[in-house]
Amino acid sequence: MFIIEQTGLAIGVCLLAMLCWGSWSNGQKIAARDKVPITLFYRDYVLGIVLWAVVAAFTLGSLGEDGRPFLEDLRKADWAMLGLALAAGVAFNLGNQLLVAGIQAAGLAIGMPVGTSIALVLGLIVNYLAEPEGNVALLTAGGAVVLISIACSAFAYLKKEADSQDGEDDAEGSKTKGLLIAGSAGLANGFFFWMITTSMASDFADPERGQLTPYTALVVFAVGMVISNPLFEQILRRFADTPEAAQLRYRDVTTRHHWVGVGSGLLWGLGMTSLLVASTEAGNAISFGISQGATVVGVLWGLFAWREFKGAPTTASRWLWVMGGTYVLGVGLIVAARLGS
Repeated sequence: MFIIEQTGLAIGVCLLAMLCWGSWSNGQKIAARDKVPITLFYRDYVLGIVLWAVVAAFTLGSLGEDGRPFLEDLRKADWAMLGLALAAGVAFNLGNQLLVAGIQAAGLAIGMPVGTSIALVLGLIVNYLAEPEGNVALLTAGGAVVLISIACSAFAYLKKEADSQDGEDDAEGSKTKGLLIAGSAGLANGFFFWMITTSMASDFADPERGQLTPYTALVVFAVGMVISNPLFEQILRRFADTPEAAQLRYRDVTTRHHWVGVGSGLLWGLGMTSLLVASTEAGNAISFGISQGATVVGVLWGLFAWREFKGAPTTASRWLWVMGGTYVLGVGLIVAARLGS
């Protein structure tokens, strides 16, 4: 089983997770541009995560002499730990579908920062209480700076919306809907990482009986996403799909667009695997905190690749740049909390 035993490498792998998590939603933007129903994109996205989890379990999770191979680990797993990893998949699926709906309503440059920033602050608290590791002062400072970045992104969004209302009756609702949905996603996503890491062994090289290796935990996590998806899909249908798009069937989507969804899931799964494998060496709170730097990656994609703020007032762009700077500072403080402990 592939494991990581060096702190520097663990932090580097967490940065890889950050890049993956900040980039997968480009697939959603492609689907939206080409008028593919977001619910159907998300089905393929979940399929991609499942495919990655299974492949990783039988390769990275089974090869080599260290640790416990996937199938053996699954046989020795405690039902309570399996249930916790499964529940983590359900919790994440709820939060992520809300995040997707928030991005659909508010744009990548705003929906991503609001949703992931709230998840970051809540996740830092939950994961640190479960595993007190790292400099608490630096962790607190990093979380506080991230909260400032949330406010900056909200100001940027409000400035943009105010400039483009054109007197529509529903302007006030459109101005706040994306922020509210993305904020709800952050509240839901603040707990899933604690749930899945609690189900995992503390020593991957010599895992305790009953506890899971990260690869087994990810497979069970993916199963939780699959079984909850038909129910939570109604969230996307309610908030993100137009009535016309909702009439399209899965087989109406082109093969290319199916692969866009699957590819997005594969990319997210790679990030999740990286995060779980690095979690024991970097610390749960630290690794989760670094991964949420995906917000900066998402903002950069939204600004430069998708031109989401093209034509927006100068004040909106300024708030976005302040948001990016404060977020980088916040994540830097979180990294320093681990390196300085």
